[in-house]
Amino acid sequence: MIIGILREPSIETRVSLIPEHIKVLTKQNILVLAEHDCGILAFAPDNLYSEQGAELKTREEILKLSDILLSINPLTSEDLKNVKKDAVVLGVYNPLGAFLSMKEWADKGLTTFSMDMLPRTTRAQSMDILSSQANIAGYKAVLLAAMQLPKYFPMFMTAAGSIAPAKVMILGAGVAGLQAIATAKRLGAVVEVFDTRPAVKEEVMSLGAKFIEVEGAQDASNAGGYAVVQTEEYLQKQRERIAEVASKADVIITTAQIPGKKAPILLPDHILDNMKIGSLIIDLASSTGGNTSQTKDRETITYKNVTIIGHSNLPSTMPSDSSKLYGKNILNFLQLIIAADGTLNLNFEDDLVKGTCITHQGEVCNNRVKELI
Repeated sequence: MIIGILREPSIETRVSLIPEHIKVLTKQNILVLAEHDCGILAFAPDNLYSEQGAELKTREEILKLSDILLSINPLTSEDLKNVKKDAVVLGVYNPLGAFLSMKEWADKGLTTFSMDMLPRTTRAQSMDILSSQANIAGYKAVLLAAMQLPKYFPMFMTAAGSIAPAKVMILGAGVAGLQAIATAKRLGAVVEVFDTRPAVKEEVMSLGAKFIEVEGAQDASNAGGYAVVQTEEYLQKQRERIAEVASKADVIITTAQIPGKKAPILLPDHILDNMKIGSLIIDLASSTGGNTSQTKDRETITYKNVTIIGHSNLPSTMPSDSSKLYGKNILNFLQLIIAADGTLNLNFEDDLVKGTCITHQGEVCNNRVKELI
């Protein structure tokens, strides 16, 4: 069997597998092809791939030869002209948003596995790319805020006077939010956290942050780390409480997303209007519209007194470790679909294989995606 590693588009610095992952596959008698310079932006040059047993090829050659194609981002229309019939494609394709592309891929006969659809169970943790990458996003969000904020994060006592610590509010205590809490606390900030799941209160407090409570939330404990749609009564209480804390915050980091839907607006204009001069928002939900009414993905804007940074791909700002973790997730998933002798073995009785598969044998096979077409 042949597995091909494609170079990502220019906006992406990560790569699906780094050289240290190659040996795991070659020991299973799998030939690994790597596109020239596929890992260069992740500090993995071609010679390291060659040393580990990968063969360097052009993109067209890899598309035509590979049984399994590894590409974090979707294939282009040009790629689809050259891809091998019945090839397996593995990456992060947002099928609930790009459902028409999934239909096109199904028509091409591709078997598509989108890792953002992986069921978030205990057994799936070693393959959970959303968690491994969100961990990096939370960490980098705080560092980005510390660089952009026009004041210190920690408290300082100096001969020239005292500096109060920065006040940080984090909206969403999933993987990204929890890492943001830990990082902000290490930098000396005072941290307050809002989440619709009361179950995360203890975890938030164990990291040294204060939990902002709003009664009457819909249970989101089984939503796989995502937000859920809430009642209007609850949303009104939520807006009032968030507005109160936001008016005193120096930094707000937002992380709330709902799969297949626009991100909830947690910070509308009237809240932004009352924020402190020089305050800062890092919006990690910008790819699905953002948690503020003014967010623009991959842009930094100033709205009145507030700087809003929409950054949906912070993991790509730390490409070495993000590629290492992503690649390990992919390796672990590949073991589910590759037999011990190195042949393809698609066992759809396995809930992880079934849940992640979007297209197979000319059809869209994921029910959630199928409903959208």
